[in-house]
Formats: sequence, structure tokens, C-alpha cells
Amino acid sequence: MIGVDTSVVTIALPGIRDALHLSTSGLTWVQNSYMLTFGGLLLLGGRTGDIFGRRRVFAAGVVVFTLASLLGGVATSGGMLIAARALQGVAAAVAAPSAMALIAANFEGAARVRALSIFSGVTGAGAAIGMLVGGVLTEAASWRWVFFINLPVGLALAVLGPRFITETPRRPGRFDIAGTVTSVLGMTALVFGFIRAGSDGWRDGLTIGAFAASIVLLAAFVAVEARVRQPIVPLRLFRDRDRSGAYLAMPLYVSGMFGAFFFLTQYLQEVLGYGPLRAGVAFLPMVGMQFTVLRILPRVLPRFGARPFVVTGAILVGLGLLWLSRVSADSGYVTGMLGPFLMMGAGGGIAIMPLNMTVLAKVPAEDAGAASGVAQAVIWLGASLGSAVLVTVFGAATRHTTGDPAHVMVHGLDVVFASGAAFALAALLVVLVALRPQRKQEQPAGA
Repeated sequence: MIGVDTSVVTIALPGIRDALHLSTSGLTWVQNSYMLTFGGLLLLGGRTGDIFGRRRVFAAGVVVFTLASLLGGVATSGGMLIAARALQGVAAAVAAPSAMALIAANFEGAARVRALSIFSGVTGAGAAIGMLVGGVLTEAASWRWVFFINLPVGLALAVLGPRFITETPRRPGRFDIAGTVTSVLGMTALVFGFIRAGSDGWRDGLTIGAFAASIVLLAAFVAVEARVRQPIVPLRLFRDRDRSGAYLAMPLYVSGMFGAFFFLTQYLQEVLGYGPLRAGVAFLPMVGMQFTVLRILPRVLPRFGARPFVVTGAILVGLGLLWLSRVSADSGYVTGMLGPFLMMGAGGGIAIMPLNMTVLAKVPAEDAGAASGVAQAVIWLGASLGSAVLVTVFGAATRHTTGDPAHVMVHGLDVVFASGAAFALAALLVVLVALRPQRKQEQPAGA
């Protein structure tokens, strides 16, 4: 359900914009409000499960997620929908870490490996299912049903979960509230600054104020984490060169891809004239390629190590986005988009798993949960920031462009996709500089 909601709304964005009269920047917040709260609160969600019990926290997260989905489905304004999406992200951040921890606690040995493999497969398939389901529901009924679809699933989980899931022992601890507040508000201010710059310019007072606030808040976050007894992000995780490089490469890597998805949905429906269902199906080759790569990669990754795969993935994503920057209003799907979709799917599948392995290599067992949580958080925060930056780029590229709407949009998208390729290039440079070559990736501590 959480995996589906990362993509199911994407296909419905044009319908949401028209129904609720949202601007491009307002539409961006429908996605970013979810990704910001999800990524920003993942670590706090994991700590909450430790302290209060995983099953209890998982059930609470599911209930809140279901209620937030209902609020999103009945939203009558853009503000109400954005608030509902933010609440979905909070609930997802609470439920998701406990879901994986419950699997680890309830299975052992080979059964645990199989269970975690199924978990990873379901999570990955969620994005593909979300695109398709979003298209079906939007075209057959209404965009509101991309939220209502969560209700029966959430109710079933809330009722059946306590009957089949064993509770985990509680572990005493403290909440790093100051660290959580400063990190989430700092990232939100940064994303808001970029979105505001796209609509009102870089000299706008709110734009300047948002960037200034983000600098102060993120600096305060680092200061808090250096002094608090139980930090939400232990700074010692960044002492390892490879791990720090992976943490920096992850958000750069996904920024261009997620930002591109936001605009690709609109290009397919508004320029090529696809309906929501056809637009959803158009993404399946990308996700299918990614899923195929993920099935093959575990067999060869231990032999060669992470670095060559991450380098290859960044190159493929960058080239795919550069190819997309050549699209026009006359480009067909097969000749203009299928190739880039396959390249981006392969690149996305090749890189993320090796980066995760790099994060967990050599980490002490007591820090493994925090290291993994930081990795997930920076991915979602990078996706949100990338979308905001590319919205700013789109606004700057189209502000003084004349012509019919399709021509204006295509010109803006060409610049957007080229900028997305720059993110991939930045990730490639980080990997080449920070990740050391190795023949065999080291195993996580305690594995």
C-alpha cells in the first residue's frame, strides 16, 4: 500500500490540477508533501517502534494512513489534499520501518531471507502497480479513487494484523525531537524555496527567507545531532568515506529521475494526448526493466563490488534523460521514449542496491538500523528536492517562451530533462571520487 502510493497519484496529477485548480508549483506539493514527511520522519518512526512495540506502532501507522487516504479522496481544495498527503507520509514513516522489523523478528534463518526477499519484491512492484492502478482508476472513475483504493486494504490490515503478528519487546530510549523538528523544517524550507523561486523568482522575499531559514535550521540540526545522547542521525556514520559517498550519491541519483517522472506524466497526457490508463501502461517497460535487473544483480554484485554497478547505473540514467531532452511535440512513444525508459529502468535497478550495500558495509551492528534508515530518508528527501528544483527550472525556461501551449511545455521539458541528467552526472562524479574500487563488497556487520 505504501509502495503503491509513491506512484499511484502521479498518473492522476493532471486530473487533480484541473479539479482543484492547482498551479504547477501547487501540484508539486501534492507529491512533495508526502515525500518530505515520509523521508523526514522515517528515523523517528523506527525509534517509535523500538520504544512502544513494533506491532502496536505498525497498526497505528496503518490506521492513520487509511484515514489520511479517506481525507485525500474527499478533498475539496488543494490545501486539504496537500495536508492529507502530508499525513499519509507521516503514517507511512511510522508503519514502514516497523513492517520490515516485524518480518526480521518473526522469521529466522532461510525463512527470514525468503520473507525479506518477498518484502523487497512487493515494495518494488508497488511502483509499477501504482502507475497502472492510477491509470485504471482515474480513467474509469475519478482521481479520487487513487486514495479510496487504500481503504479496504487498510481496514483489512487493521483487523487481521493483531491476529497474525507477534508483538516485539519494547526497548527503552529517548526521542530526538529537536533533531527531528530541525531536519524536517529545514528540508521543507529548502524545498519551498526552490518551488517559490520557480513561480515568483529568486528575488522574492519569501524565496530568500525560505533559503535563509533552511540554512539556519539545517545548521541547528547538525549541532543538535553532535550533542544529543541518542541522535536520530548518529554523525559517526559519516566517518567512513565509502558510506558518506553513498549517502551523497543516493539523493543526487534519484533527484533527476523523480523530477522527470512528475513532468513525464504531464507530457504523455497533455502533449501526446494519452489517457490516464495508457499513460500508466507507458511506464511499465521502465519498471519491468528495473525489476528484471534487480533479479539478476544479487548474483553478480558480490563478485565485482558496488562501484562498477553504480557508475554504470548513473551513466544509463544520465543518457536516458539526455535522450528525453530531445523530445518534441511530434515524438512518438516508440522512437522518442521507449529507449530512454528502458535505460532509466536499468540504471535505477543497477545502482540503488549496491549503494545500500555500501551503506551497510563495515557498520557496527548497533548502528545498522540507523544507517539503513538514513539511506531511506536521503532517498525520499532527494526525490522531493529534485522535483522542486526541476519545477524551478521549468518555470525559468517557460516564463518568457511564446507559442502554443504544447510548444511551450516541450521547450520547458527539454531543459528539465537536461537538468535531470546533470543530477546523474553529479552522482557519477561523487561515486568516482568517494567510492573506492573493490573486487568484493564487504558484508554488513552481523550478517
